[in-house]
Amino acid sequence: MAAHADCAYVLDVREPDEYQAGHVPGAVTMPVTQLPLHMSELPQSPPVYVICGTGNRSRSMAEFLVRAGFNAHFVGGGTLAWARAGHPIVYGGERHPT
Repeated sequence: MAAHADCAYVLDVREPDEYQAGHVPGAVTMPVTQLPLHMSELPQSPPVYVICGTGNRSRSMAEFLVRAGFNAHFVGGGTLAWARAGHPIVYGGERHPT
C-alpha cells in the first residue's frame, strides 16, 4: 500500500474495538455494517483503500464500493500484513469520515 505515503484515503471497515487495537496511521474507521449507510461521507475523487484485519471484509467492501462508482481498492492481507511488513501501527482513537 505504497499509496498511503501519498495521502491516500484508507478506510478501515473493522469494528471499533478492532480499529482501536491497532490500525494504519491516518485510516478512517467505518465498520462494514455502517458502510452502506454512510457512503456519502466518502471521497469520490482520490482512491479509497479498504482495509480490515486480514483482507476478508475489505475485499467484499471494496467490490461493493466499486459497484457504487468509487475508485476503491482492497488491501490484501489487511492490517496484519501491514504490521508484519514492519509498517507503523497506531493504537486507540477513533477517526471517522468528515
